This record gives sequence, structure tokens and C-alpha cells, in this order.
Amino acid sequence: MSPRLFLLSTALPIAMAFSTAALAGEVKAVASFTVLADVVKQVGGKHVTVTSLVKPDGDPHEFEPSPVNAKSLNAADVVFVSGLGLEGWMDRLISASGYKGTPVDVSQGIKTREMDEDGKTVTDPHVWNSPVNVKVWVKNIETTLATADPADKDDFKANAAAYLQKLDELDRYAHQKFDPIPQDRRKILTSHDAFGYFGREYNVTFLSPLGVSTETEASAGDLAKLIEQIKAEHVKTYFFENSNDPRLVKQVAKATGAAPGGELYVESLSKANGPAPTYEKMFRYNVDKIADAINKSS
Repeated sequence: MSPRLFLLSTALPIAMAFSTAALAGEVKAVASFTVLADVVKQVGGKHVTVTSLVKPDGDPHEFEPSPVNAKSLNAADVVFVSGLGLEGWMDRLISASGYKGTPVDVSQGIKTREMDEDGKTVTDPHVWNSPVNVKVWVKNIETTLATADPADKDDFKANAAAYLQKLDELDRYAHQKFDPIPQDRRKILTSHDAFGYFGREYNVTFLSPLGVSTETEASAGDLAKLIEQIKAEHVKTYFFENSNDPRLVKQVAKATGAAPGGELYVESLSKANGPAPTYEKMFRYNVDKIADAINKSS
């Protein structure tokens, strides 16, 4: 992991992290990727315009910023990131754009997962795959927008409260789907290790050939161990992801006999006409796909 991946953890307190250019009733917000952009839209409502740097179906790990992204950042009143090492490209984009503010790390306050990857302890950045964690995002976003636009703070508070109720509904929905399934059957093969918080919340085991970042590479030895583990634990279903290359997970599946369960939306929303154009729809879609695959394979 490059040291720059943790630069964002030194962000200023949320209340100080916005540009003073924000005007009441019109906040220009930039979010690092589509999942976060949607949550900002839910809280901001009509008072905030949101631009996502990474576009639908894009991989936030391997994203390469463009001059258009630099222009969006420079014009922003407030910039939101998930942090925890996800946006390793953000520091150089800030330098290139001339943006004078400090990105708001919306994951501050989340109980994170620490993992071993290639002998190093790393923090899992995929916090949004649990709606319980997204509730923390919502509170941090509300605080930031209320500071940037105090005149509309009551609307932000109301929007946040309504969305928190939806997140509670998503959490209940997932429990209703997974709680009846025997825990020894809640096992799935995915492209990379992005479902750790989902797994922690709903006691689902996710196995993958890649670590927390799609930029990592799996060694032959790691793949051999994974194949043996999948066979030993009788994992019967694999999924690929909308935002990265499915070839490796298909290779592992072929060696183990795991059957395809379809596509999951892990780090990126779909386009507007797809099955996961919002966080709420994305989460329900993933829950349905995973639970149905487990039930069918039993």
C-alpha cells in the first residue's frame, strides 16, 4: 500500500472542510464515486448539485483522473471521499486541480475492519456494503452540508432523517433474507475482497482471489490455496463484479466447479437504466442475488 493511500485520514474536521464559496441554496458538491454521490444527493436534495468523479460501472481503485475531473474539483464548494485508502489518486488530482479545500472523509466514525494482505495489515475501505455504516456517512454529510449552507440546514436534517429510515429498512431486509439460511451455507466466491462489511453484518463468508484492491495480483500459490479452500468448504456459487475484469474469478470457479450466480454491484452503481442506479437499489439487488444463489445451491 502506498503511503499516499492514507493521506486523506489527516483531513480537517468536517465543519472546516468546505469551500467558503458555497452560497445558500446552491452547493456544488463533488463525490469520489457513484455510491457516495448518490448518498450525498439523498441528503442534499434540491439544494445540492453532485458530480461523481468515477462514473457508473467504473472502478474507484484503478480510476485515472482526467482534466475534466480537475475542472470539476476546482469548481466544487465541498468534496466528499470515502477515505480509508480507497481514493489513492485523490491527492494528485487535488494538486492538479488547484482545489483549495480539504476533502471530507465521510467514513470517520465507522468501526473498520483490519485485514492481512501480503503480510501487511490494511484497512478494508468498502464500508458502504453495510447500510449500518452508510448511516455514519449520512450524519457526516448532513453536518458538512449544514455548515456549507446554514440557511437550508433544516432541509438537510429532514432529508437525512428520512434516508436513515430507508437504511434501517435495508438492514432489516438483509437480515430477513439471510437469518433463516444456515450459516454453514452462507458462502460465496467473488472477484475481490469487497464484501467484508456485508459479511460481518449478515454472517456471510466471501472468498476471493484478490485482496481489498483490484490493483493487487494473486500469486499462483494464493490461487491454489483458495481453490483448495473453496473445495473444502463446498462453495457452490461465484459472482463477478460490474466494475472489474471477471476472468480470474471465472478461472477459479472452473477449477472448483462453482456455478455462476451473475453480476454484483460492489463499488459502482449501474447506469440509470441498469438494475442498480441508486445505493438503495444496489444493496437490495445484491442481497437478492446472493441469497437466491445460496438457496438454489443447497
